[in-house]
Amino acid sequence: MSKFLAFAFPVESAAEAKERISEYQKKYFDARHVCWAYMIGSARTEFLSSDNGEPSGTAGKPILGQINSFGLTNVCVIVVRYFGGIKLGTSGLIVAYREAAREALSAATLIERHDMSDVTFSFPYLAMNDVMRLTKGSDIEIISQIFDNSCEMTLRVRADELEALTSRLTDIDGVTLS
Repeated sequence: MSKFLAFAFPVESAAEAKERISEYQKKYFDARHVCWAYMIGSARTEFLSSDNGEPSGTAGKPILGQINSFGLTNVCVIVVRYFGGIKLGTSGLIVAYREAAREALSAATLIERHDMSDVTFSFPYLAMNDVMRLTKGSDIEIISQIFDNSCEMTLRVRADELEALTSRLTDIDGVTLS
């Protein structure tokens, strides 16, 4: 019977994914197949998969399908197959690779990350309390601040919350977005 080993890990770029794939191909050089898929970026538009000698669409696509099912990005999944002498057929291979990828992803610790955006603005010192109240108790990170007669700040916030933040900032008298 064939033996499947599955691995999932975070990656920041296609180049990093390819490095990890190369590393596993070298580590498991004696395996019959080292199949893989990766997905990169918040838009989830950069992806690639490989059947590595298995019949077309029976390994890489099912692995990529599991990445999609979990709704993940910036991840690479590698499934190593040691052939056990019994041919699984097309549907059997699809199921085996899909399940191996699913198990690896299910066992992984998921890390939630968000695209971040910066907003820089100036305001009069008299508006300081209103501005500081806005930055407290939320997921807003202060990147830089200059306090003088005229003040300037740069804040970092989740990209999907930027519009709401800029709207609340412009509601404060004297705030000017840069």
